[in-house]
Amino acid sequence: MPVQRSLLGRPFPPMPPKRVAVLLSTIAVFAVFTLVFTLPNSIPSGPSLGRFTDHKIPMPKLPKTLSPSILNPFRQAAHAPPVQKNSTSGDASWYSNWNWMSPFSSSVTLDENRSLLPPLIDRPPIYTYYDHTLQKEKDHKDAENAVLVTWRRAWWAQGFKPIILSPAEAMNNPLYAELQMQELEPYLKTELARWLAWENMGTGILCHYLLLPMGSHEDPLLAFLRRGEYPQLTRFDHLGSGLFAGTKGDITAAVKQALSNKALKEAGDFIGAVSPETFKIDPKHGALAFYDTRTVKEKYSKIADEIENDGPSGLMMLNKLTISHLHTTWQNTFSKGIAVLKPQADHMTAAILPARKLAEFLTQCPSSPLPSSCPPNNPHCKPCVASLPLKITTPSVYRNTSDLYTIGTVPHPFTTALLSPLYDSSESELTIPWIRRKSKRDPWLTTITAELCGTGMSGAPRVVKFKDAVASQYGTAHSLWITAERDMPDDLDWYFGFTIPRNVTDKGESETPVPGPERKPNVSSGPRTLEPEVTEEEASLMKERALLKRAVEFGQARTPEDEKLRKAIEAWNLADTEAWRFARAFLERSRVERKRWEEEERKYAGGKAGAERGMSEGWGRWFDDR
Repeated sequence: MPVQRSLLGRPFPPMPPKRVAVLLSTIAVFAVFTLVFTLPNSIPSGPSLGRFTDHKIPMPKLPKTLSPSILNPFRQAAHAPPVQKNSTSGDASWYSNWNWMSPFSSSVTLDENRSLLPPLIDRPPIYTYYDHTLQKEKDHKDAENAVLVTWRRAWWAQGFKPIILSPAEAMNNPLYAELQMQELEPYLKTELARWLAWENMGTGILCHYLLLPMGSHEDPLLAFLRRGEYPQLTRFDHLGSGLFAGTKGDITAAVKQALSNKALKEAGDFIGAVSPETFKIDPKHGALAFYDTRTVKEKYSKIADEIENDGPSGLMMLNKLTISHLHTTWQNTFSKGIAVLKPQADHMTAAILPARKLAEFLTQCPSSPLPSSCPPNNPHCKPCVASLPLKITTPSVYRNTSDLYTIGTVPHPFTTALLSPLYDSSESELTIPWIRRKSKRDPWLTTITAELCGTGMSGAPRVVKFKDAVASQYGTAHSLWITAERDMPDDLDWYFGFTIPRNVTDKGESETPVPGPERKPNVSSGPRTLEPEVTEEEASLMKERALLKRAVEFGQARTPEDEKLRKAIEAWNLADTEAWRFARAFLERSRVERKRWEEEERKYAGGKAGAERGMSEGWGRWFDDR
């Protein structure tokens, strides 16, 4: 039974709930209007309440100039960091900063096309001495120059800055006049001039150009030398005058001690001219290979005989031997082979073809005058056998394995979309609605980081993992990352530290014999075909090449509509775009760094010592059939 309500003893008529709600709302609105418009005017004197009734809540205003960042376009516009010197190359530009592990570069650079890279690591200088002023035959100088090029490449690839010193640096030393007053044997005088040139430069490493780093990038000795801090003047046991490391103060003291030695004429070399306490002798030098006269005679007598009979020819043989040993050491370091990343197994064959060919070149056995020989520091190495080359795999994911080398091809999102199995170029053009409705986000990076990050992680942490694989010290020594739309770099010999073979050698496998007349097909039994039938695999590869060519042309010249499409696909694939730009900028910066160093070094040692002089064959024609 409903409750009967009353007012002043009289029963109150029942009212529907809807009418109650309307009544209460009317009363509330009337009360608010009365309070706002009537209360201030009813106060005759005293402080006015107008400042309360006239108060307006400030509304946030959008900035007139929006930020260029896609990640946060409503952020207040700010000045981008200043452009650093030598930070552009072609379309690639970068900004070096300690915050390089940020997932997206634009959050720091405020520029979508500017990649955030790690600061360049200081390369400690390593010096060698070569007297280019001596009169020698051209072929002899060419042979010595080839040896110097090999020395420079090997040490550059290990993270050092190889510098060739000449008599000019020795003569610039104030102690050179004192050396000239000494009547010494030519060999000892050259040794002292070598030390004067080193003392003129200061702290660093003095190395003979026949001593090469023959070990992994993580070797403790090489890591120690890369730090550039040498507490004591150090030489290495059984290496003679092959390698020294020290500070300028210790070097100066040693040189002065040698020049003041009254028995200097009787000293055979610089080590014999100073007291034994001058040097700290390090017995561990497993990553250093010294091809001095004694070692060559003991281990490689064939080459030693050739040097005695024909100096230039013998030196060229020795240089070829050292290159083969550097290559063999690299192959022994990556015993599990080479992984050529192929995220989309059925649609990335053309895109990864240059990487695949490079892997084939790296697995070839280098040309050597002594094919089964080992470096002097590693007599138990595993020489390359043509019938058992390193294994080449094409996994879809990146694996962080120390004895597996990775070559990755990073495509632009537009290239990935063209090669996607979801896109059929014969039916429609690539459009923004297709990108938004049918294409997946960041498919390339999601695939290669599937084992590292799983399947449920967003793009930002995947980018961080990718950057570490590309640009960390460990990553640069265990992988190479190129972009799909650009040619293979022409300076890969410097990246690996040895001359990469450009030929495909016989693997020792038997081939099907050529059919004889009795096994030839009967051409008269049917119509004669003028062209061989194209297989499905060949047709697919031809289609991929055409699409890849279209992607390259799209990146070179774009109409306003193409530019709109490019921005849309980059915005839809932020992580893939960041990975592509980062890999492109990192490889370009490495090339710019080396070119700058080469330009600087051309001013010294006559401008010819250690120059390649067209020795490198380049890489252009090896990948024309992509």
